[in-house]
Amino acid sequence: MKLSFVAALFLGTAFAATAQTAPGKLTVDFIDVEGGQSTLFITPTGQSLLIDTGWAGHDSRDADRIVAAAHKAGLKRIDYVLITHYHADHVGGVSNLIAKIPVGTFIDHGPNLQVDDPQTAKGYADFQNLLAANHFKVIVAKPGDDLPITGISVHVLSGAENVIEKPLPDAGQPNAEACAASHPTTPEEPENVSSLGVEITFGKLKILDLGDLTINKEMELMCPVNKVGKVDILVVSHHGWSHSSSPALVHAIHSRVAIMDNGETKGGSIETFKTLKDAPGLEQLWQLHYSLEAKELNQPEKFIANLPGPDAGNGLQLTATKDGSFAILNSRTGATQSYSAPH
Repeated sequence: MKLSFVAALFLGTAFAATAQTAPGKLTVDFIDVEGGQSTLFITPTGQSLLIDTGWAGHDSRDADRIVAAAHKAGLKRIDYVLITHYHADHVGGVSNLIAKIPVGTFIDHGPNLQVDDPQTAKGYADFQNLLAANHFKVIVAKPGDDLPITGISVHVLSGAENVIEKPLPDAGQPNAEACAASHPTTPEEPENVSSLGVEITFGKLKILDLGDLTINKEMELMCPVNKVGKVDILVVSHHGWSHSSSPALVHAIHSRVAIMDNGETKGGSIETFKTLKDAPGLEQLWQLHYSLEAKELNQPEKFIANLPGPDAGNGLQLTATKDGSFAILNSRTGATQSYSAPH
């Protein structure tokens, strides 16, 4: 396999800690796919889960970055690839990815529900053709399902325009104040509303990733009671765009850390930054990119993987233990921020 210069540089410098050097720990690589999503989980049992594949094209930029992170962690294949929905910044990179590294099983929410959008329809059709041509195993997941990934618990909260009906254990708290501060939005693209959202549990640590789920569906999850409960890590929905990340969700889950997979000019809305700033319990927001829109609301540079300027491909890596403690590495600076286990 021949990597581009940027991908090769990323492979050599991006991550100092991997599954090979952190036995018994969960590692999560937040890969820079320039305003799309691609997040690689590697469990202590050695299994891997990739959530979304970034964009197509760009000389296989996104697939190269995913494969670089996988190889750096000692992976020869990716066991599961979960596609949250069929927009180009999430499913577009599949064809490039499978050409560069073996994949075991794909997970999705079922048929495309945004059939009137030509780009989304084509992306879904291309994905289905790839699945059929390569005879991949596919899991169609629905809210309430548990995914068969060893070393972590992956519970499906949303998908195909539905959400879980009953609160999770330790959830069900009234959420009237945060719900009152949230307002439904229109229109909402059907595939965003259909996002396959999951809660990932590793010991005492909980990570929430809802893809591009929008405010209306967030409110179904959180109003009048919080069906999710509290989490430790929030993967900020929809790249930090203002059609997601309502107070109903962000203020109720009391996450300690939020990670925003925004681009320099994609996502990172002013309104989302303000909602996160006021979120109870939030210790730190990390960003994959500086947001040109947010300006002074951006976090200090040490919490941003990519500063304004030429594409650098820097990522963030989370390393966690079962007691709930974790650390985040910024590959641009080489510095790590540690977070102790909750008392």
